[in-house]
Amino acid sequence: MSLLRYESQVRPPLVEGHKDYHQITEDICRPVEAAPSLLWWIGFGISVILLLFGVFSVYMEVTYGVGQWNLNKTIGWGWDITNFVWWVGIGHAGTLISAILLLFRQGWRTGVNRAAEAMTIFAVMCAGQFPIWHMGRVWMAFFVMPYPNTRGPLWVNFNSPLLWDVFAISTYFTVSLLFWYSGLLPDLATLRDRARKKWRKHMYGVLSFGWTGSTKHWQRHESLSLVLAGLATPLVLSVHTIVSFDFATSVVPGWHTTIFPPYFVAGAIFSGFAMVQTLLLVTRKVLNLQEYITIEHIEVMNKVIILTGSIVGIAYLTELFMAWYSAVQYEEFAFFENRANILSPYGWAYYIMMSCNVVFPQIFWFRKMRRNLYVTFFLSILVNIGMWFERFVIIVTSVYRDYLPSAWSTYYTPTIWEVGFFLGTFGLFFTCYFLFSKFFPVIAIAEIKHILKKNGESYKENMDEIEKVSVEEFADHHVDKHH
Repeated sequence: MSLLRYESQVRPPLVEGHKDYHQITEDICRPVEAAPSLLWWIGFGISVILLLFGVFSVYMEVTYGVGQWNLNKTIGWGWDITNFVWWVGIGHAGTLISAILLLFRQGWRTGVNRAAEAMTIFAVMCAGQFPIWHMGRVWMAFFVMPYPNTRGPLWVNFNSPLLWDVFAISTYFTVSLLFWYSGLLPDLATLRDRARKKWRKHMYGVLSFGWTGSTKHWQRHESLSLVLAGLATPLVLSVHTIVSFDFATSVVPGWHTTIFPPYFVAGAIFSGFAMVQTLLLVTRKVLNLQEYITIEHIEVMNKVIILTGSIVGIAYLTELFMAWYSAVQYEEFAFFENRANILSPYGWAYYIMMSCNVVFPQIFWFRKMRRNLYVTFFLSILVNIGMWFERFVIIVTSVYRDYLPSAWSTYYTPTIWEVGFFLGTFGLFFTCYFLFSKFFPVIAIAEIKHILKKNGESYKENMDEIEKVSVEEFADHHVDKHH
């Protein structure tokens, strides 16, 4: 039966354009080896400007204190922790595509995994900035690390989910970085062998760690990929679960709920895939990679978006139901008065969240819409706007009205330095992404070649005649041929 293992014609090709191995190498290496385009310089320049504005905003906060942010006696967490949770969520799609889909042998991941993995690393870098600078005295940040010290009884609280965040996110970043870099090794060696300038050959030679493409190297590479995939898979579920514990383990109405772990994980994958769509739709157009990041890739990711978006929608309704069913007046007030009431101070934010995360993505139930690039790009941006508002609604609307009516007049609006810090993380993210797209292949060359024999367009066309033959005739023909 091994003779009959082929990819069915029912599934469209994942590599279009009748490519061979040489053409794949040329197409994917061309953006790296060519001089940067004007469009690249414009995008890179805007990113650097945003990054510098963010650096100045952080300087103002460190110099004059956290009072530069508009946090107050009831709202101790505002834009900073909202943005922290949002960026951590953005980074979840890369690990899911890299690890879980690798273990399930999903061939379509090969066109998008490299960029998604890079996006994960950059997003976690951005997320880590917020709790660090939120400390105020950032030079004391090493206090969160448990190590023998001379500070007497001063020790980290291992019962606090805030400490769990430190361990979870640092582990997540380390494993994601190893996964991304180990996958780059064969492609870095390809760039090394193709390099014409001495400095490029030396740079890629150092980065490729002496990769030769020998059988032993490939064997170790495959083994390492599976080990890292096994380590990263539980991280997809655990990291945002631990982030949700920052809220779920408290006793604040609106936070104290057991649905948060699966709800946060689904939301993280939801927003992460939306960001992957946003980046890859631009990348495939600018770098002319439409034959490798195909409509099929876009449609499959839209299916994941509608699935996880529906889970998030069910979680929203479950929250409202449990607040009513519990008959706890504080929970009812938190959900029905502070959030779902359109006339409340933050009611508008709640309905932006519901519209962007639940209502608008339902259009992806229609195949024509899932395959429409303009609709996909627009909705991917709306989803991430909605997911940002979800974190804002959870954090701010649960605490802005304290138990004392005297605190109810408080209305939280961010200062320019909070906004600048957030924009600065966008600058960091896109600066890193532009540099990545210029110096590294945004598509895994070796993995695309691996699936070419069964998912390439030429192979699919050759299968037309085979599928017209019965199983018995096909087997007899090949058995006779090999004997």
